[in-house]
Amino acid sequence: MERIYAPWRHEYVTEEKIKGCVFCHIAKNLTDEKMQVLFSDELCYVVMNKYPYSPGHIMVIPYSHTDKIEDLEEEIWLRMSKRVQQGVKLLKDVMNAQGVNIGMNLSDAAGAGIAEHVHYHLLPRWKGDTNFISVIGNTRVYPVDFEEIYTKLKISASKYFL
Repeated sequence: MERIYAPWRHEYVTEEKIKGCVFCHIAKNLTDEKMQVLFSDELCYVVMNKYPYSPGHIMVIPYSHTDKIEDLEEEIWLRMSKRVQQGVKLLKDVMNAQGVNIGMNLSDAAGAGIAEHVHYHLLPRWKGDTNFISVIGNTRVYPVDFEEIYTKLKISASKYFL
């Protein structure tokens, strides 16, 4: 039997779970390094995805707690769009991403893991980052430490989110 070890997942299964909306909890704890917030302003914030699809996966999240983008004020929607644009530049410049997937999953029917609070996903991509082990083995291998990525992005974030 082949075994794949993922010691970083231990925290997920043993840590105390946040009650209520995770994104509202992060919004109330922006300065807590454990939350891995890269940037915040008065309308939204940019945070590392704790359980990423790819190394450097970040999210843009409004403070407004809603599951409907159509209920967001226009100013919030436009600010989020600006932060997405700046986040793409950050990922390309700092992570050397060759491309970026941008997306929103609106409702659990659309695949949202946290359906009650809208948010953008920005996933850095590189040529060849999906290979046989992902396709055949249904397994992902990340060749980097996520804490190092957070530190690298955090140091540069203030240059991008103006």
